[in-house]
Amino acid sequence: MVSLLHGIDPQIIAFLGVATALTIAPGADTILVLKNSVRGGRFYGWMTIAGILSGCLVHAVLSAVGLSVILMRSALAFQVVKFAGAAYLIWIGIRTFRSGGGDETAPDPESPVRMGASLASAFREGLMTNVLNPKVSVFYLAFLPQFISPGDPVLTKSVLLACIHSLLGAVWLGTLAAVAARGRVWMSRPRVRRAISRTSGAVLVGLGARLAIERR
Repeated sequence: MVSLLHGIDPQIIAFLGVATALTIAPGADTILVLKNSVRGGRFYGWMTIAGILSGCLVHAVLSAVGLSVILMRSALAFQVVKFAGAAYLIWIGIRTFRSGGGDETAPDPESPVRMGASLASAFREGLMTNVLNPKVSVFYLAFLPQFISPGDPVLTKSVLLACIHSLLGAVWLGTLAAVAARGRVWMSRPRVRRAISRTSGAVLVGLGARLAIERR
């Protein structure tokens, strides 16, 4: 085991430790995955996770090619993307809160069209929540370079680190999705469902408001 670790880039080992701590920190991603897993089961949770991880990879590639520098150097661009992301989170939160665990929480498994649309919606929520969050872009731009040496291929290693981060996210969020999906029977009770929907909605609105008022 020691010899195996000895052959691994020490920057990657350091990145694993930091990225793990950041991955398990609760945030909008956690709430979305739990909400959609309760809503439709593990497939809905995993589609949300797929959207989240896709958004992270988009930011990693943009930071590697330098496009996300615009968000750091242009106050206007940063504010536009930030408020768009905040508005999206608040919109999802209000919709979740108002649903009260109603029809949106229990998609009809007998309707392939409705299920396909719901799965696409779960993916889109995860994707857009990350793509419209400029702090994710700034995070990758400021964080990944710390684990890239001057002689390393920047794009290749950035994508590698982003994939490691995504793998950690898939394991952690996938575990949460599985736990939430297993508890669907208890969580599907009307009173519990309403409490979960309203709590999730309020948290998402709060996260959106926090994103809107936070400085860089």
